[in-house]
Amino acid sequence: MKYSAKYSQLVMPQDTNILGTLFGGKMISWMDISAAKVAHRCLKDVEADSIVTRAMESIEFREAVQMGEWVNFESTVITVGKTSFNIKVEAYAESIGGEKRLACSGIFTMVSVCKNEDGTFKSVEHGLNLS
Repeated sequence: MKYSAKYSQLVMPQDTNILGTLFGGKMISWMDISAAKVAHRCLKDVEADSIVTRAMESIEFREAVQMGEWVNFESTVITVGKTSFNIKVEAYAESIGGEKRLACSGIFTMVSVCKNEDGTFKSVEHGLNLS
């Protein structure tokens, strides 16, 4: 089964850096939300309380994103472990004229977790596969 999700954000003044372009930390935050969205869909019928971000890798900023542009995120599960998912996130900037360009990409590792009685979390097997 293929797991994917889409998510969009409009770049507002509070999201920009001193150059007037999207702040890199904000882009990564939005990418993390996009990865969480698809991981959440994977856990629909699984006895896990939630998912958490374990790692981010291969983050590559390719194009600057201007204030007033949309950022459209496309996230797809690319590999599945016993407790984790590797998710490819691609962020496309969209200008007012509809031009779409790849602005950033990266791989996020998310882990399924359950909450212990003491409030801590432990990873749990999700039992899912991509076939």
